[in-house]
Amino acid sequence: MSEHVYKSVEITGSSPEGVTQAIDRAVAKASETLRHLDWFELTSVRGQIADGKVAHYQATLKIGFRLED
Repeated sequence: MSEHVYKSVEITGSSPEGVTQAIDRAVAKASETLRHLDWFELTSVRGQIADGKVAHYQATLKIGFRLED
């Protein structure tokens, strides 16, 4: 196993469609500015309710990326 060093950041993605889409948006946005993304951990899920229905989802993630040598 390699001796890499990792850093993690916390970000929140959102979507009116669902939790999976909120996660996908968060990872896609992080990949625009961070390199060597390796993992994510879902730390919380919350949402907005409107007219008795779920209107919006938010997924907060820790995203881990490998630091360059």
